[in-house]
Amino acid sequence: MEDRFITPLQPLRSMAAVSAVSGLGNVNGEARVTDSDTIKGQEGISAFKSIFEEAIDNVRSTEDTLAKRQYQLATGQIEDPHTVGIASSEAQLAMDMLVSLRTKALEAYNEIMRISL
Repeated sequence: MEDRFITPLQPLRSMAAVSAVSGLGNVNGEARVTDSDTIKGQEGISAFKSIFEEAIDNVRSTEDTLAKRQYQLATGQIEDPHTVGIASSEAQLAMDMLVSLRTKALEAYNEIMRISL
């Protein structure tokens, strides 16, 4: 793979699972749930789990890249010093996304706990 000027963030591979869980099947955002879109039982758990695993892996990889770039800058091995800033921004965005996912999951859990049966 060639070296790029700006390395893009890794996209989530399970966005199809996210849209299936949320029931959004339309570009206009209208909810359209069919039996084939519904994730039940173990599939739902694995889809939920995989989203967080990918976010955590993304944070780890961007933090590793940042540490590598900082080391290269400190030792004078880097040709483009601005890549350190880019790696730092990528790491910050990955962490912000993970924190947002955690916050939304906790909000959803708290809302479910408030439901009285």
